[in-house]
Amino acid sequence: MTSFFDGIAPIRYEGPQGDNDFAYRHYNPEEVILGKPMKEHLRFAVAYWHSFAWEGNDPFGGQTLIRPWQPQDSMERAKLKADAAFELFGILDAPYFCFHDADVRPEGDSFAENHARLDEITDYFGQKMEETGTGLLWGTANLFSHRRFMSGAATNPDPDVYAYAAATVKSCLDATQRLGGENYVMWGGREGYETLLNTDLAREREQAGRFLCQVVEYARKIGFEGQLLIEPKPQEPTKHQYDYDVATVYGFLKDFGLENEVRVNIECGHAVLAGHSFEHELALAGALGILGSIDMNRNDYQSGWDTDQFPNNVPEVALAYYEILRAGGLGRGGTNFDAKLRRQSIDPADLVLAHVGGMDTCAAGFKAAARMLEDGELEEARQARYAGWDSSDLLGQDLEAIAQRVIEQDLDPQPRSGRQERLENLVNRYL
Repeated sequence: MTSFFDGIAPIRYEGPQGDNDFAYRHYNPEEVILGKPMKEHLRFAVAYWHSFAWEGNDPFGGQTLIRPWQPQDSMERAKLKADAAFELFGILDAPYFCFHDADVRPEGDSFAENHARLDEITDYFGQKMEETGTGLLWGTANLFSHRRFMSGAATNPDPDVYAYAAATVKSCLDATQRLGGENYVMWGGREGYETLLNTDLAREREQAGRFLCQVVEYARKIGFEGQLLIEPKPQEPTKHQYDYDVATVYGFLKDFGLENEVRVNIECGHAVLAGHSFEHELALAGALGILGSIDMNRNDYQSGWDTDQFPNNVPEVALAYYEILRAGGLGRGGTNFDAKLRRQSIDPADLVLAHVGGMDTCAAGFKAAARMLEDGELEEARQARYAGWDSSDLLGQDLEAIAQRVIEQDLDPQPRSGRQERLENLVNRYL
């Protein structure tokens, strides 16, 4: 035990009429919705990096979050950080967490030292997980923070960096397997380019594809039964990234024959950076059959970068969960809070309250989405709009036959209203 969260009791559901900041108003984990408890639909996870590794710095200012495990330069402090993390998981009754290797162990002087330290903290996590019942939603490798990755990892022009990245992913996948992780995420934070003047797009894309194939091959070799996920992101920190959005990732997977092996972990903030809405990316992933898991956060719409704020907009969240439910739910995926405190929110209580608010926002949005789906009016309107296709065989004909039909029937189709405003008003009834 640590003293970091002293005085903060476990968070419990008290209902929407309560005035206790340290209570859930909407998230009742045992409430049955659409046939199963809400906790099994939402599968909340705490992001280790933002909640415990981030120090509050930004491009224009240094550290603001002073924590007992800082500087993060020894295994003793890494274990202290783990103790505090699992205390937060317990306070929130969060069933899962997620981590990168660099979040949980200090950087060593060699790969061998990094590997040994990851092994040591993996053992420590295993003990904590057995004691608390907390699970690992997913693990991943940090292939972007260290200067060795300044020109990418799998797409690096130096094959030695590629090799170092491959060895790092192997160690992280091994750790995820040992901890019973239900997913493994591949996010190439710098898999892109700063300028085309020194970039061979075809070569880098081929390297990225082969790297992913090697990860899939190894995962199957060790018997990893979880989902393998790619997290799309369009830019920031690079000018352009190869995993721009869901559509781009799907094309990449198809090109390398991996569309049945790898799914996507979609982050709200990244969707917005790509010029899409969160629900668009979720709907497309569902339509393509590659929806795996989500990172729930939001951006500041007055900023042009990824601010990773906790969600607080119920209507936006409701539309996201509606698309998730239409796609069949999250399955082995979950709702990971890839979100961080504002750098002025320096108290331990702020970290608890941020998650409480985020979980309540998700729960309120999810319940609205479930009601929309159960009532069926939106789906009825969607089906009615395309009803003419139910008895049409146009897609099986050639252009000559279609043109002949138009002439013979003297077709003069008139436009029909999409009734968008009615549907938007309908959605608002559930909010």
